[in-house]
Formats: sequence, structure tokens, C-alpha cells
Amino acid sequence: MVPAAHLGEPAAYKYKQWTHHHAAERPGNVRRQSCVPTPLGSARTTDMGSADKRSFLTLHDYGMGGLWWWIRARTAREVLETFAWVEVVTDPESVARFEGEELAVVDIDDPRMPPGLDGLRAQRDAQRGRSGFGALADRDIVYLRRTSDEDDDGPAVQLLEVGPDGRRIRQVEPAEDGSAVRGRPEDWLFDPPVADLFDPELADQEIDRGEFEEQWARARPADTDL
Repeated sequence: MVPAAHLGEPAAYKYKQWTHHHAAERPGNVRRQSCVPTPLGSARTTDMGSADKRSFLTLHDYGMGGLWWWIRARTAREVLETFAWVEVVTDPESVARFEGEELAVVDIDDPRMPPGLDGLRAQRDAQRGRSGFGALADRDIVYLRRTSDEDDDGPAVQLLEVGPDGRRIRQVEPAEDGSAVRGRPEDWLFDPPVADLFDPELADQEIDRGEFEEQWARARPADTDL
């Protein structure tokens, strides 16, 4: 089986395809499309397996790189329900760019998955059936309060405005002294998904928009040289 394309280039908004030795632009225009049903022309129909499946271009974006597959499934939502931390890419430019690539073609019903995708399916399998699974998945915007572990080097508390692809739209970092810093995507060097909206644990992290907007209004802009 052809391996998944593994793309990565530190400290830049470009990915380099190591597997096939040429560059591919980071799909910044893919944002907030993961829950949109794939339109005609943005999924490949194959002659492999059942006729009711199409191949959806699927990305696991981990910040400094990404893994790509064509996943044969019945719907885009089926892909998202089966694998954690993936998004279905429907942007026509990105789909066209990968049409000619020798990406791994994976059938969603196969009992064995290629490396990288196998762990994402196992993670989703462990979540399925738990209270709150998929509760936030159909939202256009979700507001979350996230508390970091004591050993985490990041901020202790983050208030997040998150789109359907799991990426931040806006973020507020309150401090213990009552001050707060706010940021947008242009303030961050990398902007991978920070939330998998099918994750059952997110249901307990949800806050209302009013709480987020109140914190956003009093926060100062982030200091950044990006």
C-alpha cells in the first residue's frame, strides 16, 4: 500500500512532501470546512468496493506537518465519526492538487488501517458510546473553557472560539492577576485544530458566547512579531 503523504516544514506556512519529494502549499483555505458534506467534484469515485462509497481527501493536521489519505466512505461525516482529529478537505484547489498524488486509498470498512490512521480510529472507537460523544459536532461555532494540566507549559486557562474544523477563530488567555490577552489566527505561527468536536469530554468544557465576549472585550491584544 502506498503510504500516506507526510507533509511538514517547521516554522513556516508551507508543508514539504517528504514522501514524494516536492512541495505542497499548506491548505489555509481549507479552514472551517470539515463538517460540510462533500460537493460533487471534490470527492473521487473509484471502482474499488461498493458503489455507494466515494474517496474523500482527508487530512490529519498536527501543526508542523500533516498526514493525507483518500478515504473511501459513504459520507464525509462518516469519515469524521470514524477517525479522531481528521478533517475532510473539500476545497477544490487542494483536491485537484492531490488528484495526481499517489496517496494511500483506504476503505473505511477495512479491519486494518495504515500507520497513523490506525491510532486515530482506535482513539475514536474508545470515545464512541460515551456520554457527550459528537454533541458539539454540528455547531458552526463552539465556545470552550480549557484548563491546562499543572505540568503543561501553556497558559493555565484558555477561552476558545472554535470553528467546525476544530481550529481557533479567537482565543483569550486570562491571567491570575485579572488581566487577559486575546489573539486571532494571524497572531499564531501554527494553527492546527485544537479541538475534535466529536470528543465527548468537550461537552463539559462548553461555555456560552456571552462569557467569551465579556472576556474578549476586556483583554489586550497579543504582542507578536509574526
